[in-house]
Amino acid sequence: MTEEERQELESALGHHFEHSERLDRALTHRSHRQSSSDIDNERLEFLGDRVLGLVASERLSHTFPEWDSGQLSKGLARLVSASSIHAAAKRLRLGSHLRLGPGEEKTGGREKKRLLADAYEAIVGAVYLDAGLAAAASFLERTLLAPALAGHVEGLERPDHKSALQEWLQQRGRGPAEYRLHNETGPDHQKTFEVEVWLGQRLLAGSAGRSKKEAEQAAARLALKALEATSPSA
Repeated sequence: MTEEERQELESALGHHFEHSERLDRALTHRSHRQSSSDIDNERLEFLGDRVLGLVASERLSHTFPEWDSGQLSKGLARLVSASSIHAAAKRLRLGSHLRLGPGEEKTGGREKKRLLADAYEAIVGAVYLDAGLAAAASFLERTLLAPALAGHVEGLERPDHKSALQEWLQQRGRGPAEYRLHNETGPDHQKTFEVEVWLGQRLLAGSAGRSKKEAEQAAARLALKALEATSPSA
């Protein structure tokens, strides 16, 4: 990384590293290691994951004092999900700064969701070691927490029935469910959407909602309920 590239990245991160090697390490994937003595970002990612969990938990507890522990746990899982962290990494354009081995470079490692999420968490760990918890919390608030919470507060608490259904199916070695729009009625400003959820050739359930997403969630909830009732020991 050139000095100009380092300054550009630090500007995007909002943190100047007193120990620049920490930033280099955070961006180094294990595929880049030349020998067993080389250091990659896995230890920093481990640390950053714990810092993220602490800071995000405190943020949720402060923002939603009326939530119970169950709601906070669900909200935390959504707030620090791989998708949320990946989105933060993409906004920071971390992919262009990753240090990868030839194999990962050839297979599109700079765009891989897991690699980007790991690098983001490693940077959290690097900022924490470089300047302490307050600096790490400030970085997280600016790059992940505030953007993730903006306009999506209700979504943090609402159950994700589609994900729950998909997890149930995967655990039992079954294929993914398919959501089909069966019908839509009403004027454009007040439509009702009817959605069916299928597993192969089998109709699992159907439901309606004011949006396709709402109808899909409702159908997934009914499908999971039906599957659990017919497979109690599965």
